[in-house]
Amino acid sequence: MAVRQESLPAAAVDTRARGAAPKGDKRARSGWLLTTPFFVLYFLFLLWPVIAAAWKSLFSDSLAGGNTKFRGLGNYGELLGDSDFWAAMWHTLWFTVLSSVPLVLLPLALALLVNRVAKGQWLFRLAFFAPYVLPVSVIVLIWQWLYQPGFGLINGYLTKIGVAEVNWLGAEGTAMIAVVIATVWWTLGFNFVLFLAGLQEIPRDLYEAAALDGAGAWDEVRRITLPLLMPTTVLVLVLQVIASLKVFDQIYLLLQGGPNFSTRPAIQYIYEAGFTQYRVGYASALSIVFFLLIVAVSVLLFAGVRRLQRGTSAW
Repeated sequence: MAVRQESLPAAAVDTRARGAAPKGDKRARSGWLLTTPFFVLYFLFLLWPVIAAAWKSLFSDSLAGGNTKFRGLGNYGELLGDSDFWAAMWHTLWFTVLSSVPLVLLPLALALLVNRVAKGQWLFRLAFFAPYVLPVSVIVLIWQWLYQPGFGLINGYLTKIGVAEVNWLGAEGTAMIAVVIATVWWTLGFNFVLFLAGLQEIPRDLYEAAALDGAGAWDEVRRITLPLLMPTTVLVLVLQVIASLKVFDQIYLLLQGGPNFSTRPAIQYIYEAGFTQYRVGYASALSIVFFLLIVAVSVLLFAGVRRLQRGTSAW
């Protein structure tokens, strides 16, 4: 027995088609209405400052007033021969190397240990994350007291064990190390929480299956934990490198870039060029070059991580 299939009249099909278009248009309009405030704020507070800085970098603007002259690429040519700027860039890169490594490895190690704690994990989260919520001014006051010669807590312990006092903040060889130690203590908790959250997303069934196969604790970490934690590790690494490249607050408040400008970062030099020497155009050129450096480091970092991930997958 054949089943009779009745098709809809052409008028009905046309009506449905015409009814679907306004519905899709309405959704599109709603989407634009919801996203327009974000795009407006993104343009005003992110894109427009970059565009304005790039435009000002072509002029000899000054906060003190005076005639504004078009210099073209003159500001960029000047900064190429500015040894103080490149020294500040080197200090920034050196701080990034010294701080990023412990701020990735230490939180990872602590998260691996805390993740095995059955009870009281909240206490460890609080203990490691609490310094991160403190403002930088409080952190500087704490570590200024700890580093003080004579009555500082760190030098007090050193003298008790027979070691000579260290001029942490007054010597060029130890000033940057002192800033890195304070920064690691201050910001370690954020990366620790990210790693701990990533660890808790790994299914426990994998560890139980590995234990049944006779895998030890190190085998579980090497074969299960670290590969599955790779996305979190990449996130922490990228965020940490970018944050370290933008260092300014703790160095400026703790050392003012000293001693003898041995710790002055790039952002402090840009600040001094713009608000101490009143050279807005030159400071804008410095900012553009520093921005391009951060972009280049981020691109290289992502490329290296992708190559590492491909090599790990192939292995």
